[in-house]
Amino acid sequence: MSGAGEGTPLDANAEIGRRDVLFVTLDTLRYDVAAGALADGLTPNLTALLPGGRWERRHTPGSFTLAAHHAFFAGFLPTPAEPVSEGGRPHERLFAARFAGSATTGPRTFVHDEPTWVEALAARGYRTLCVGGVGFFNKQTPLCRTLPGLFEESYWTEAMGVTGPDSTAEQVRLACRLLAETPPDRRALLFLNVSAIHQPNCLFTPGATADSPATQAAALAYVDRCLPPLFDALRIRGGALCVLCSDHGTAYGEDGFAGHRLAHEVVWTVPYAEFLLETAEVRPNAF
Repeated sequence: MSGAGEGTPLDANAEIGRRDVLFVTLDTLRYDVAAGALADGLTPNLTALLPGGRWERRHTPGSFTLAAHHAFFAGFLPTPAEPVSEGGRPHERLFAARFAGSATTGPRTFVHDEPTWVEALAARGYRTLCVGGVGFFNKQTPLCRTLPGLFEESYWTEAMGVTGPDSTAEQVRLACRLLAETPPDRRALLFLNVSAIHQPNCLFTPGATADSPATQAAALAYVDRCLPPLFDALRIRGGALCVLCSDHGTAYGEDGFAGHRLAHEVVWTVPYAEFLLETAEVRPNAF
């Protein structure tokens, strides 16, 4: 499963160039919903991967998809929700563009000169792949081509969007095919923006007509059932450095708020995990 135990920081510097990189954003997933679904046994596949069998509680740098992902790709991933100091230093980042005075760049940080770590990996020979989900990745307008444009290859279909009734399965099938087509001696960065948890997530609860924390949990359970082939595909290729997180949460009436792109605890607080996926023997034709 993981090459690092719970609380053991990953050394991105040591892993870049040696392994594939997987970055999954579970779009709009609230921390409380993710933690509750885990406790209720709804996400056994994710639970088996998470260090310590639990999600980290973190704060996102953006309250909606566009802002959060611009920060993510620049190396500003969600930060611990509790104060963290490592030997007197602030929390150390996995990826960082080189600039003077950075207080969160350390010996484990993959430091690069390119504006994003996506472009930095491409410059080092990685095949960079974007499998889109929500509207900011659909490439239908200039704005919605901005984030996918950071990648060498980007993919989106309506079936992978927020109204697709089997969107995650569609995304995973495509991702597995792209990985299988990548030569084994070439590293890959696979970014997957999971759309199913974003509204309308009531699609995954029979009879529901409105979104709620319960329908979001049901959507997450659906996502959990779809993900195993993706991790099998990465194991076949020798494992990967994995980052799984939400980009932001969303409000369902708390304190009178609805939706996101607003400053509320349920929006800012997100689930996060980072780990090394090791190679392992998997079933033939796993995908």
